[in-house]
Amino acid sequence: MKRNDRQGKKIAPRLDLQVRFFLVCLLEFVVVALLAYLVSLMIEKLLGVTVNVPIFVWAIAVSIVIGGGISVWITKKFFDPVAHLTAAMREVAGGNFKVKVETDSKLKDIRSIYADFNAMVRELSAIETLQTDFISGVSHEFKTPIAAIEGYTQLLQDHTLSDEERDAYVEKILYNTGRLSGLVGNILLLSKIDNRSVKLTKNRYRLDEQIRQTIVATENKWGTKDIDFDVDLAEVLWSGHEMLLYHVWSNLLDNAIKFSPRGGTIRMRLRRNEAGVVFTICDDGPGIAAGEEERIFGKFYQSDASHEAEGNGLGLALVKTIVTVHGGSISVEPETSRFTVFLPEAGNT
Repeated sequence: MKRNDRQGKKIAPRLDLQVRFFLVCLLEFVVVALLAYLVSLMIEKLLGVTVNVPIFVWAIAVSIVIGGGISVWITKKFFDPVAHLTAAMREVAGGNFKVKVETDSKLKDIRSIYADFNAMVRELSAIETLQTDFISGVSHEFKTPIAAIEGYTQLLQDHTLSDEERDAYVEKILYNTGRLSGLVGNILLLSKIDNRSVKLTKNRYRLDEQIRQTIVATENKWGTKDIDFDVDLAEVLWSGHEMLLYHVWSNLLDNAIKFSPRGGTIRMRLRRNEAGVVFTICDDGPGIAAGEEERIFGKFYQSDASHEAEGNGLGLALVKTIVTVHGGSISVEPETSRFTVFLPEAGNT
């Protein structure tokens, strides 16, 4: 059975290594028998002596010579690279993901195995780095609010506090408890989406109304900063996972509120074209530095400006994950705070 290559050409399937080894052995036997017969003819012709040695004896003698040579060749070309690869596998099993194997073998199978091994080690190294960064990020993000809660709880033990001071400390504790709750919720949601444990059930609803609901729901946040809104949302009837997409708009809006200066303006647009839906949101904040356009969507990544505001570095990662699940994309213009979300029309079914 033939298969197609990337250019669509018909190419014959490669023979299995074991089949090729069997064919080599069979060919060796035929060649040895032929050589033995030729040697006996040459001796008889040159020396005039009739050789009565059975042909199988000649075959054995020549086989020993040729077999020895073939054994040396196979050891060098096949078994040595396999032994080297085995040693590298032990290194990886021991936790060393910086191993890289190289070979000058002419055998395609050996080169292919080496290339696949190196690719596997690179992926394992990347996964280990992600896990290490994730644990480090989680530990840091949990430590900050927990330390705040502990500190304000200790202050509450002072019986000489006034009612105003006591209420302020309780408010701080509730605020940091909310931060912890939001962090845990985002981590669990990200995990569920990554593990495909969230069923992408689509509902048909008004996308523009959902975005307006997020504005109303965050009034306590933007109201305290006297933020104004410039909103122009076209009426869009859309099919998608309503709860997940709500997280997209709410996280983007929270991000805009967080970085908007007091008295600033948040601009939101929603348009529909033949390709799909385009949503943009922009604030008067410092903007995303050039070179960070992709990195800001990583888990627990925070830009320099992010450290001046409260956050856990998961909001944009969650947004990108949800948008990707819906077949869409999200991007940000460098040196600005303008985020653009695109949802393809193909997914609106």
